[in-house]
Amino acid sequence: MKTTRKLISALTLSLLASSVLAAVSPEEASQLGTLLTPLGAEKAGNADGSIPAWTGGLGKGAAAVDERGFLTDPFAGEQPLFTITAQNVAQYRDKLSEGQAAMLERYPDSYQMPVYATHRSTAVPQAIYQAARVSALQTELIEGGNGLKNFAESRYYPFPIPQSGLEVLWNHMTRYRGGNQRSTTVLATPQVNGAFTPVHVEEEVAFPDGMPDLATDKADNALLFFKQRVTAPSRLAGNVLLVHEFLDQVKEPRMAWLYNAGQRRVRRAPQVAYDGPGMASDGLRTSDNFDMYNGAPDRYDWKLLGKREMYIPYNNYRLASSRLKYSDILKAGHTNQELARYELHRVWVVEATLKAGERNIYAKRRFFIAEDSWQIAASEFYDGRGQLWRVGQSMLLQNYAAETPASAFDALYDLLSGRYVASGLRNEEKRPAEFGTLASIKDFTPAALRSAGVR
Repeated sequence: MKTTRKLISALTLSLLASSVLAAVSPEEASQLGTLLTPLGAEKAGNADGSIPAWTGGLGKGAAAVDERGFLTDPFAGEQPLFTITAQNVAQYRDKLSEGQAAMLERYPDSYQMPVYATHRSTAVPQAIYQAARVSALQTELIEGGNGLKNFAESRYYPFPIPQSGLEVLWNHMTRYRGGNQRSTTVLATPQVNGAFTPVHVEEEVAFPDGMPDLATDKADNALLFFKQRVTAPSRLAGNVLLVHEFLDQVKEPRMAWLYNAGQRRVRRAPQVAYDGPGMASDGLRTSDNFDMYNGAPDRYDWKLLGKREMYIPYNNYRLASSRLKYSDILKAGHTNQELARYELHRVWVVEATLKAGERNIYAKRRFFIAEDSWQIAASEFYDGRGQLWRVGQSMLLQNYAAETPASAFDALYDLLSGRYVASGLRNEEKRPAEFGTLASIKDFTPAALRSAGVR
């Protein structure tokens, strides 16, 4: 309630302020909630009705929650409209990405895309809709696009009416995720034959508006605080990663620390950024592959290619079911596509090209961002020769109980090696993510890492 009053007050002040500092004009912002959804998507459906109008998304009581706290599927009775395979891919090619077509070609006998009726399920609390409107009126990119200014009041969705690729990317990185949360998840890197060893991790993320003891001068430029502790297997157990992420990454670059349980030492970890190796990923993803994309965007030129209709992972409640074992999902070459759900949605397409003189293992990246939730649903990564190397997808769903967009898991497929990394799996854990947790800055300091890493 306090947050809601604060945001509404900020909105009132913004409406009265001069539009000189506004990201968009008051007239443009007035489209939010009318022609556009409160988060900036086209409210209307498409011409043939295969994408319906947005009517508010899934409410908190959209379906039952099971005895362990896991979501059940509000669309459980539906059957696929059709299934895209290597044999019929040409028929649907205009609504597929290059990466999706490559996966069908790479695994012609097992990779498939079951396509269901489209449901625009995204919904967030009213206070977050208000925050997006505040952002639209006052948030701007800093020079170079590597941070935000006039964003501390609103905190979410800085550019609901974007004008550039960087603005779309920042919407993904600052999207609402349900506030502070704790969870136990599994990461796996299956071998070519499908064999895998699950890596169990405890994760905690906190945001400035959920940390009452965070000093104001620190809160204004903070984006989030993240802590990840490995609990199994034993060779990795006790290792802890701590990250402080900032809005203006020129003023304050990311700060990261690692606690190594074997050495019992806390060290700064500048490699946890850009194309540094992702934690426990067996070299199959970079640090900035986490959450589909994270971190400073300064090494790339970002181009907005526009918006298109595309089949993307959506409403993947089956893949998040507590009735599944990890072995039901993790298969040779790719995750179990028979359990996946795809729908036709509009996506923003953003392309990133490595700047001259900069280095990254990916020379080009392409992202497909769902218009309703601003989540990256699919991604493509190209090497220095221009060859498509890796393909990512996030198995999106709406966590109706927590009123936040989420995903069953993320996966990044290496087309060359035939291996992949899947992260964020929760199916066999005791409980799903816990939202609205209390957080203190004292728990996100280097000094706290040693006690967090005790086995």
